[in-house]
Amino acid sequence: MVTEVIRASEKGAVERAAEVLRDGGLVVFPTDTVYGLAAHPGDRQAVARIYEAKGRNTSRPIALLLSDLEHLPTVAVLPDPILPLTRRFWPGGLTLVLPKTEAVPPVVSPGPTVGVRIPDLDLARAIIRAAGGVLAVTSANLSGQPAALTAQEALEQLEGRVELIVDGGPCQGGVPSTVVDCTVWPPAILREGAIPETEIQAALTFDK
Repeated sequence: MVTEVIRASEKGAVERAAEVLRDGGLVVFPTDTVYGLAAHPGDRQAVARIYEAKGRNTSRPIALLLSDLEHLPTVAVLPDPILPLTRRFWPGGLTLVLPKTEAVPPVVSPGPTVGVRIPDLDLARAIIRAAGGVLAVTSANLSGQPAALTAQEALEQLEGRVELIVDGGPCQGGVPSTVVDCTVWPPAILREGAIPETEIQAALTFDK
C-alpha cells in the first residue's frame, strides 16, 4: 500500500480524508494533543485494521472522537454529575470513560464502556464532522513507540499501513489526553495527561 500524504491547507483535504474513511480506509490527522489514527467506527474491518497497523493488543479499547456534543448520546450515556467536566474541558484534552450504547461495536470497545472526547482543533473536528460526526481514533504510532507529533513522525511509523496522512503541522499540545473513568464516583483518573488531576477535581467540586 502506498500512503498518500496531503497538506491540510490543500483544497479539498477535509473532503478527501472523509472520503477515505467512508470507503473503509485509515486516515492519520492532527488533533489538539497528538496525531491520531482514525477509522469509521461502524466499519468493523476498518477498526480491526487499526489494531493491525499499530500492532496493538485487540483487548485494548479504542476511543471515539466526536465533532460536536450532539453526537454523544448516540455512543455513550453521560451521567448528570459529569456535566461540569464537559462544560469545562470540551472541546479539549479530556477523554471520559462512559457506559456505551449498543451503537458501539465490540471491536471498538469489547467491554461495557467507551472513551469519548471532542478535540480542540478545528481541522480534526472538520474531518470528523465530514465523516459522520464520530470516529474511532487512537494515537498514530506503533504500539510501545512515542506518539507522533508531526505528520513525518507518523509516516515513519505507519507508512504502508494507512491510506492517508493529513499534514496539519506540529501538534500544539504534544501530550495525550487525560482519561477519567466516569462509571465510578468520585470519577477516577486512569491517565493524567493534558489536563491536571487538580483541575478535574476542582471542576467537579465547584462547577455545579
